[in-house]
Amino acid sequence: MMVERRVEEPEARMKSESAEAWLQRARELVPVALVKAKEVKCFPGRWKMIISKLEQITSRVSDLSSHPFFSKNPLCKEQLQAVVKTVNDVILSGELCAGERHEGKLRMQSDLDALIGNLDLNLRDCGLLIKTGVLGEATVSVTESSSSSSGSDSSASCNVRELLARLQIGHFESKHKALDRLVEVLYEDEKALLAVLGRSNIAALVQLLTATSPRIREKAVVIISSVVESGTYGNWLVSEGVLPPLIRLLESGSPVGREKALISLKKLSTVAETAREIVGHSGVRPLVEICGTDDSVSQTLSAGALKNLSAVPEVRQELADEGLVRAMIDLLDFGILPRAKESAAECLQNLTCNGDGLKSLVIAEGGFGSLLAYIDGPSPQEPAVSALRNLVDLVSTEALVSQGFLSRAAHVLKSGLVGAKQAAASAICRASASPEMKKLVGEAGCFPLLVNLLEAKPHGAREAAAQAISVLIALPHNGREFKKIAKCVPNLVHLLDPTPQNTAKKYAAASLLILSSGKECRRQMIANGAIGYLKKLTEMDIPGSKKLLEALERGSFRSLFRSHSMRL
Repeated sequence: MMVERRVEEPEARMKSESAEAWLQRARELVPVALVKAKEVKCFPGRWKMIISKLEQITSRVSDLSSHPFFSKNPLCKEQLQAVVKTVNDVILSGELCAGERHEGKLRMQSDLDALIGNLDLNLRDCGLLIKTGVLGEATVSVTESSSSSSGSDSSASCNVRELLARLQIGHFESKHKALDRLVEVLYEDEKALLAVLGRSNIAALVQLLTATSPRIREKAVVIISSVVESGTYGNWLVSEGVLPPLIRLLESGSPVGREKALISLKKLSTVAETAREIVGHSGVRPLVEICGTDDSVSQTLSAGALKNLSAVPEVRQELADEGLVRAMIDLLDFGILPRAKESAAECLQNLTCNGDGLKSLVIAEGGFGSLLAYIDGPSPQEPAVSALRNLVDLVSTEALVSQGFLSRAAHVLKSGLVGAKQAAASAICRASASPEMKKLVGEAGCFPLLVNLLEAKPHGAREAAAQAISVLIALPHNGREFKKIAKCVPNLVHLLDPTPQNTAKKYAAASLLILSSGKECRRQMIANGAIGYLKKLTEMDIPGSKKLLEALERGSFRSLFRSHSMRL
């Protein structure tokens, strides 16, 4: 009868007694439990372990009671209640074993194993409360709360800290309840949760991602995705091992869990070192597979994560080996949301920025045609045009013509944003290796568009246009066509500006030197101030500047001589 009273007493008086009272009860019961344990003759190995752990309980409880916040923190009281319950269970089990009144050997062995597990949990949780600072984090004194003008905020912070602390201690059920409440807090006041997170809380959340319960994993990843999106705790999460369980959620999580895992991986993959770890943890294949699903949100998030991975040069071949090229081309062709297509184009741009191997793979998989079709829209995107620029070197003139490359390039120069126009000009320049292609560029109506691009604000766009023109007018027919464009010479002269920011000056000088064979072109160059620019460029050893200056000065001298002769 006495044993039954001891077992039921903690729950009955849980709310009424102080932490000090529970401390005293624990100190009284441990010696009793030790006596009972030492009297047992059966299951000697298990009881030896129980005795060893009981002997540690006393010192752990004493350490807990010496903490400054012992009497103020409800976690201390709850922890002592758990200890008292476990010690009472030891006493009950000891009496059953000593009197040989247990219900079968296997059942008793299982009960003793559970008892050992509870003792381990009590010891671990007491240690966590003492060592990790949880008690200090989860405690705000009544005086502080009542005297502060923002007392409600302090109280809210205290509650969040306590909930976070509960993720680290106690049984699975208590952690589950704390997690439920934290999810509610997340939706009510996300900032309150993020403001009080500590490293130990992060570690506890990551551990819950591997829980056997799918609901627990889902709630944990909901919180973690918000933590990741805050942009503050990424390093902690990665160092605590968040990547492998996030990747596993892609494969076996619920729809909500998978989406939140994707959000987290997309954000974390913006850091190059983390991107390498995602690849190393076999994260590419599930991301690629999700791109082939009909879930538009997941598809878009996955494509965004893969785009981030492809930005790291040393993992690109591994990405291709996992089927990334085919997946991105399929997204360009059949992707549901525009953002998924944009990410696919950026991914292909990254994969093709160097090395002919991956370029050839993209072309072999039909990527060139898919990129051309994609930029046919009303607002061509720079990444897709840049990917085409990376590929044109390996595409024959016949294929460029048959697939409508030049008409698409002209479309971009006419209607794209300036970044896309710059990429289109570079693509035209690279593609114009043969006289035939140079002539076809003119027939596609690109010349006036390139001249207009010489007026763009970004230095890179002006440079790309000037370089393309310098290549195209090497064909005499094209030179004659360019001379007919009113703004051609004035725009090129303005690009002779010797300032360091102007990266187009060498191409402008080369183009003007070719055009200077025409008398009217020389007159326009002189009228727009080319001689002054060229004197400075000659000092800078810009190729072609000295020869062009001499040609213009001769023309200027002859003009002056003729004018003087006429006056005489």
